[in-house]
Amino acid sequence: MPHNPFAKQPDTYVKKKEYTFTKTLGEGTFGIVRSAKWNAADPPINVAVKVISKKILKGHDEIVQDEMDVLKGLDQPHVVKFLDWFESKDKYYLVFEEASGGELFDRILQRGRFTEGDACRTIRAVLSAIQYLHHHNIVHRDVKPENILYRTKEEDANVVLVDFGIAKHLKAEDEVLTNVCGSFGYAAPEILAKKGHGKAVDMWSLGIITYTMLCGYTPFRSDDPDKLAAETQRGKIEFHDRYWKNVSPAAKEFVKSCLTVDPSKRLTADEAMKHKWLTENRTETEASHDLSLGLRENYRKRWKTAINAVRASTKFRTFAALAADGKTGPSESGDEGTGAAAADGEEEGRISPPTKSELYSESSSRDGEVEDADYLTGDEGEDARTSQGQANGDAKDVGESGVKGLVNKLQGAKVSS
Repeated sequence: MPHNPFAKQPDTYVKKKEYTFTKTLGEGTFGIVRSAKWNAADPPINVAVKVISKKILKGHDEIVQDEMDVLKGLDQPHVVKFLDWFESKDKYYLVFEEASGGELFDRILQRGRFTEGDACRTIRAVLSAIQYLHHHNIVHRDVKPENILYRTKEEDANVVLVDFGIAKHLKAEDEVLTNVCGSFGYAAPEILAKKGHGKAVDMWSLGIITYTMLCGYTPFRSDDPDKLAAETQRGKIEFHDRYWKNVSPAAKEFVKSCLTVDPSKRLTADEAMKHKWLTENRTETEASHDLSLGLRENYRKRWKTAINAVRASTKFRTFAALAADGKTGPSESGDEGTGAAAADGEEEGRISPPTKSELYSESSSRDGEVEDADYLTGDEGEDARTSQGQANGDAKDVGESGVKGLVNKLQGAKVSS
């Protein structure tokens, strides 16, 4: 149904008056995340509000409903809490607890010393979230450092798993998903090979995070997307002595068990929870050796820059693929080029990247009163524009063919999950 700028506001829109919106926390596939105070709570609390433009959805509003269905009822210390939702004529607003302590690796770099014992405790916390989801037949499908946040800035703050935008609630324990989705560098080999996937993809992503946390760089490091996909599907893991000599054999075995190419042989969340690396006491060397040097030397300067450069050009692609799942007709043609081309166009039933005005503004209501705008002003807006411009500039350095290769791998042909 075409968007009607003169339509009456939905009934739930009255809830927006309960919130005082402040800064924009980030931008992503769906739109933006804004910080707000929920004044109706007793006492008022700070929250993060995910703002999704309906124009981006192009009638596929079930994508938002699916995310809410996944989140409703979840209650685990390391899974972000979904609190409320409402909508306007132009947008959906999903309200979450605010995790204000920073991203996983950024926080590690800020704190300085970080030992294998610290890594073990952190991975165990993230794994407990994955295990909880899997027990509820939910696959997150986008486990990565940017989606692991600290709840507060306190030294002993918990980590929480966030962003369930492409999570899937399985209809059956053995349901096989076939759409190509995930994030550059963390997607499992069976996703890239389009062989069908399930819960095991989250364990692969956890293995990538664990490897990177222990040495500062990822196991598969090509900045060419096609070569990275090939490396991922080969699954050859190396432990270079310079960064791994003080890491325990148990940690290496845990990593290899998570990064097993065959998903049927990969550690499950339940098996991982019982792994000796997570259950046995550390030796004195393992407990004292500082791992943060590797992250300082490698992650920030090399890997994260390369990853962000490619993601800047492709961040709307996986969302477009999700919208196509079963909505525009399944296809097993294997024509990987069509997916990338369609994402950029206005083909019926497909989603195109939104403009800034679509992300940050509301249309006028019937009586001429303009809704509260979700736009950036002043320094905040300039900072965001500068950041986006820099990211787009970085993306050009990756090379056009490399970007297209990644788009093809992470979106692929239109297939149904």
